[in-house]
Amino acid sequence: MKAIRLTAPQSFQSFEIDEPNEPAPGEALVRTVRMGICGTDASCYLGKFPFFDYPRIPGHELGVEVIRVGPGVQNVKPGDRCSIEPYLNCGECHPCKKGHGNCCENLKVFGVMMDGGLCERSIIRADKLHPSDQLSYDQLALVETLAIGCHASDRGKAKKGDHALVIGAGPIGLSTIEFNRLTGATLTIMDMSEERLEFCRKNYGIENLVHFKGDGSEIEAMKEITHGGLYDVVTDATGNHHSMSNALEYVAYSGALVYVGITTETIGFPHPALHRREIDLLASRNALPGDFPRIIHLIEEGIIDTEPWITHRITMDQVAEKFDSLIQPDSGVLKAIIEVGDS
Repeated sequence: MKAIRLTAPQSFQSFEIDEPNEPAPGEALVRTVRMGICGTDASCYLGKFPFFDYPRIPGHELGVEVIRVGPGVQNVKPGDRCSIEPYLNCGECHPCKKGHGNCCENLKVFGVMMDGGLCERSIIRADKLHPSDQLSYDQLALVETLAIGCHASDRGKAKKGDHALVIGAGPIGLSTIEFNRLTGATLTIMDMSEERLEFCRKNYGIENLVHFKGDGSEIEAMKEITHGGLYDVVTDATGNHHSMSNALEYVAYSGALVYVGITTETIGFPHPALHRREIDLLASRNALPGDFPRIIHLIEEGIIDTEPWITHRITMDQVAEKFDSLIQPDSGVLKAIIEVGDS
């Protein structure tokens, strides 16, 4: 069957692989129908992601169909449409036993630390499949992106009456916005792209928008929005070490700063800026199992609308040719989908 792998940075290869084995107990054989392209995939392509080795079949934002299940599997059946929770935790280490399998000491992320879904069929642990008989494969492929923002929002704990700032209005920033807005907090979005800020105004009705120019004007705009107090919760979704280092400037006294983007560069700031305001500094990694059914329910109920997200599509045969153009800053891409199989 057909598969596509990254053999080295910026080098895709289409090749034939053997059909998967029959699913073992607790496993399922699935057919990939849709794959979302995310910032992690872009970083892996560029050779900038710290947990990725070559060669590797990518693909972790997936909408799949269950083909067969192994003995003992009861949560899904053949024919089910599912989103994949790609975080394959061990269940035995310290964080797993505390309910934090998202940062398992032995974590293997499907499509990052192990071969993923950019192939026609694959085997996955059945407990990592989250079905819906209402959502399309496109919507199911977006669930994992939304889960990242869901967990980041939960880490920040914004609440009604708070001012919350999201830096970066790409897919992860937008997924954080989706869940921060459900908290009742007053939202501000900052980005370098006026087009992405306009997307937030048009689709979310958010009027507190700050165009980052790097000249200090953004601080004055933020103080005006927050009446001088700055932000109770700041989430940096850029993955840019300059932005992440500067984000502390926007946090209110007793506020929280959440890093959901990831960088291999060093982040730095003067310690007194953190200490004086007693700021909570938080990382947000992956998501938790309960986030997936919650998100599926919110989409099914129309509380989250994924319709505006997907701006570009390519087929599996076009990956090598078009992937690079889809991750360029001036491409106009918000979310690109690879059509791996027929829906």
